Amino acid sequence: MSEAHVTSPAEGVLVAAEGSIGAQLEAFFSEHGFAVRAVGAEEHAKAALTERRYQVAVLDLSLLSATGVPLVQRALELDPDLAIIVLADVMEATSAAICLQHGAYEYLTEPVELHQLQHAVHRAMRRRDAQVQTQEISAWLKQELVQRTQELEREREKLEKINVATLGALINVLEAKDPDFVGHSVRVAELCATIAEEMGLPDDAIEAARAAGRLHDIGKIGVRDAVIRKKGPLTADERKHVQEQALVGFRILAPLTHLGAVRQCVRSHHEHWDGSGYPDGLAGEQIPIGSRIVFAAEIFDAITSPRPYQDQFEPEEAVGQMQRLAGAKLDPAVVEALARVVERQETLVFVRDTGVRSEQ
Repeated sequence: MSEAHVTSPAEGVLVAAEGSIGAQLEAFFSEHGFAVRAVGAEEHAKAALTERRYQVAVLDLSLLSATGVPLVQRALELDPDLAIIVLADVMEATSAAICLQHGAYEYLTEPVELHQLQHAVHRAMRRRDAQVQTQEISAWLKQELVQRTQELEREREKLEKINVATLGALINVLEAKDPDFVGHSVRVAELCATIAEEMGLPDDAIEAARAAGRLHDIGKIGVRDAVIRKKGPLTADERKHVQEQALVGFRILAPLTHLGAVRQCVRSHHEHWDGSGYPDGLAGEQIPIGSRIVFAAEIFDAITSPRPYQDQFEPEEAVGQMQRLAGAKLDPAVVEALARVVERQETLVFVRDTGVRSEQ
């Protein structure tokens, strides 16, 4: 087996410490349910790291040469996910800091209390597991994005476990099909966040509104290209087909359980204050606040952006048009907040050149 490729599953703790200290730590970790191996020389530590993978390595700097950095570097070359805890006395603090700069997780000052070391190992394991999971998800997401851009229509029902950034990239692909919609979801997202902040919503609600604005059109994956590209009014059948996008978007986001509020906002962003919307006929405060904000932001962007089949309004004119819908289609409080935002000229405007954003 090559030294640079240790493929066994990571498990347990490696302790590299001299004599009685190593034996004491080995006994302590064993008593507390850890799978542990103790070595008493730097070369033995290198060999142990080559033979198998560990979740955590506890390295006593007094055992190591050259500030411990070579062993830290070698260990992370063999397993970049290894969590390394350095033990150092006061005189070795500088060496310990250098080890941290080269990738060690944490260092403890000797003599170390065993319960303190136990807590440090638990922290390191949790951080390592979270890091490994993030890397696995990230790698999977990159592969998934390539697949989606190539097989967008055939793969829409398989969209799952992908994050907001990746879904945003898919939305960019959808918007690229029609130059009149390029940048729409970005503008809506930023306006949603601005309105939510203007309404005094908490930070998590602001970010949920931003994410919902970015993802509100993800259900267009299920809308036929001919309908997306159509210039002018839709037929009744086409309108019904387009209205399915809210539920399609909700189903696409269903596997992302951490986006619970965002998913509901996407589902309900075409509900109306008076109950005449879809898909569930919600009314008033039954509609999630994020959905009410997305609906208003989407209308504002639509009527302030150039379309070949409708007039384009200036932001102040658009607010005037929307105020007529307040209390009917739109939440009056959301419209009032939007009016204040527009008055301060804090809305993004349509720019024909793709990828360029400017402020009103």
